[in-house]
Amino acid sequence: MARILITSAIPYINGIKHLGNLVGSQLPADLYARFCRAQGHEVMFICATDEHGTPAELAAAKAGKPVEDYCAEMHQVQKDLAAGFRLSFDHFGRSSSQRNHKLTQHFAGKLAENGLIEEVSEKQVFSIDDNRFLPDRYITGTCPNCGYEAARGDQCENCTKQLDPTDLIDARSSISGSKNLEVRETKHLYLKQRALRDRLEAWIDSKTDWPILTTSIAKKWLNDGDGLQDRGITRDLHWGVPVKKGDADWPGMEGKVFYVWFDAPIEYIACTAEWADAHGKPESAWERWWRTDKGAADVRYVQFMGKDNVPFHTLSFPATIMGSGEPWKLVDYIKSFNYLNYDGGQFSTSQGRGVFMDQALSILPADYWRWWLLSHAPESSDSEFTWENFQTSVNKDLADVLGNLVSRVTKFATSKFGATVPPGGEFGPMEAALIADLGSRIAAYADLMHAMDVRKAAAELRAIWVIGNEYLQASAPWTVVKTDGDRAEAIVRLALNLIRVYAILSRPFIPTAAEAMMSALNSDDWTWPDDISAAMRKLPEGHGFSIPENLFRKITDEERVDWQTRFSGVRS
Repeated sequence: MARILITSAIPYINGIKHLGNLVGSQLPADLYARFCRAQGHEVMFICATDEHGTPAELAAAKAGKPVEDYCAEMHQVQKDLAAGFRLSFDHFGRSSSQRNHKLTQHFAGKLAENGLIEEVSEKQVFSIDDNRFLPDRYITGTCPNCGYEAARGDQCENCTKQLDPTDLIDARSSISGSKNLEVRETKHLYLKQRALRDRLEAWIDSKTDWPILTTSIAKKWLNDGDGLQDRGITRDLHWGVPVKKGDADWPGMEGKVFYVWFDAPIEYIACTAEWADAHGKPESAWERWWRTDKGAADVRYVQFMGKDNVPFHTLSFPATIMGSGEPWKLVDYIKSFNYLNYDGGQFSTSQGRGVFMDQALSILPADYWRWWLLSHAPESSDSEFTWENFQTSVNKDLADVLGNLVSRVTKFATSKFGATVPPGGEFGPMEAALIADLGSRIAAYADLMHAMDVRKAAAELRAIWVIGNEYLQASAPWTVVKTDGDRAEAIVRLALNLIRVYAILSRPFIPTAAEAMMSALNSDDWTWPDDISAAMRKLPEGHGFSIPENLFRKITDEERVDWQTRFSGVRS
C-alpha cells in the first residue's frame, strides 16, 4: 500500500466556477484519488478556496458585503458544489485560515533568514480619498489604444493591450470612483527566485516522467527573455495574511499583506493541518504528509492543475519550499491540462456564456457531466464542449451501453428466475473468453489510470462495458431460456456478477451510478477485481438483488436546443 498526497488547484473565491475550471484540476484529481483508494492505497486529497487578493475585495464590494463575510459565504457555496459533483476531498479548506496565516509568515521568515528576501522601493498609485495604495486592477479608465472606457490598470479587456495605470486616460479608483489619485513611493518584499534558478532547473530536469505540457511551460519561464525573475510577495491591501517575519513584526511592512500567489500554494500544507484540527488529530497526523523528516519521505505527491497555474507550482512554490531550508515535501508529479472551450468560443463569466457548476447540477445529475468532461479531458490540446457531442456521449455511452445492460440483465433475471442469483449451469467457453478478455482489459485500464491518462482510461472503461453487451447479444439468454434453463441461469449469474465488477471499475468516473448498481446487487464489497475469475463468481447462488431505477435517461433534442440557447450568453 502506497501513501499518495493529491492536491488540485484551489479555486478562487470570487464566484462559481464553470465546467472548464472543473475539468482543469478538481475533477481529474478526484478521479485519481478515487482510483487510488479503490486500489487500497492511503490517500490524502486536499483542496481549498483561494480567498485573498484584489478580486476578492472587489467582488465583496460589488456584493455590498464585508470581505470576510463574502468569502465565508462563497466558501460554503463552492464546498457545496464540490459535494454536488461528488468530489471526494479529505478536506476542503480556506486560505484565510489561521493555519495558513501562521505557515505563510513562517515561510517568509525562513526565506528572510536565508537571504532570499529583498526589500524593493517602487512607485504605485495612491487614492487620496480611499486613503490606500491601489493595485493595478483597482484602477480603471479609458484605454489609450482603443478608447474602451472600462480598461483596467494592468490590461484592457477589450483590445487585450498590456497597460500601466499611468497609461490610462481619466483614471479613477475602482473602489470609490475617485479621480483624486497620485503616484507615491512604497516598499515591497521580493522573493529572490533568480538565486534558486539553477537548483530549480536541476529539479525540473530530474522529472523525466512529467507531461510535456508541464515541463515546457516551466522551461519557458526559466529561460525565455531575461529568464526567471524575482517576484513581489507583498501588496498594499487590507485583506490577506499580514506581513510578519515568522512570529515577529517586519519593520517597514506595517499594514501590508502577502501577495495571494505566495500564500495560496502554502494553503495545501495548511489545509492538511486544518484537516487534522477538524478531526482532533495531533500535529504528527498532517506532518507525516508534508515533512520528510516526520514520515513524508515515502509519500508520492501529485498535483492537478490547468496550464495557467503551472509556473506557480513548478517554480514559485518550489522556490518557497527549497528556499526555506526545511525538509518539506516537494511535488513528484504535476498533471497539467489545456483549456476546455465552449461551443465555438470561450467560457465567459462576465458574459454568462457557458455552463457553470451550479447550472450544470440544476439540469442533470453529476455523473452525466463527470463522464463527458473526463472522457473529453483537454490533455494533449484544448478541447471543446458542444451540446451535440454531450448529448451523443450521454445517450450512447451511459444510457445505451452501460444503463441498458444493467436494466436488461436485472429485469430479465427477475422475470425468469426471481430476485436472487440463479444456481443452474456452469460457465462454458463463452464465459471463459469473456473473463480472459476482461482480465486483460482491466489491467490495461488500471495502467492508464495509474498513468493519469484520463481520456484513454475512459475509452478503455467504455470498451469494457461494450464487451459485456457483446457477450449478452451472443449468449442471448432470452432465447436460450426457452430450451436450456440451466444454461440461461449460468449466463444470468455471470451477468449479475459483471454488473458488480462494472460498479467497481466505473466508480471513479460515475460514483453515484456505481453505488446504485452495487446497492441493487445488495453488496458493499468494492474489492478491486485483480482476480477477475473469482470476481465473476463473487455473488453466491441465492444472493438477493433488485432492479435499480433507470441509471441514465436520454437527453432529448428539444432539451439540447433549449440548453444551447439558454447558456449561449451575450456574444460580443
